Amino acid sequence: MITESSQKPNPRNTNHGLTLMKRAIKEHGTRAIDRRSRLGKALTQWQSELIADLGGIEQVSTQQKALVDLCVRTKLLLDSLDAWLLAQGSLVNARKKSVYPALLSRTQLSDSLARYLGALGLQRRAKPGRSLGDLLSKGSVGE
Repeated sequence: MITESSQKPNPRNTNHGLTLMKRAIKEHGTRAIDRRSRLGKALTQWQSELIADLGGIEQVSTQQKALVDLCVRTKLLLDSLDAWLLAQGSLVNARKKSVYPALLSRTQLSDSLARYLGALGLQRRAKPGRSLGDLLSKGSVGE
């Protein structure tokens, strides 16, 4: 039988919040991030730039859209973890004489992001141009 611990959490213990953020993103997706905030706007802009580098939304397959979504989520977690790690006085826990476990999580997240980006391709793709027939039929040659 599993019982809950009777110990109360230590309010002075500083946590990076990665587990909580992962849970919120898993349950709500990127909707958990308010797109009106600076963070939400920055993530939306990065996602748009990533899609533009893939040749535009018209050229992105469903599989690529799923990878782009994974990239955005991973980037959010990675950036948040980086901010927490950089706010620490040291990356070594002096009491335990070891690096923070969050550093390992950060390395795993960065490796995941690199794999996702590699799967998408690292070369920028141009949007397909309009054909001469399309230009002539619309009368937009001089435009």
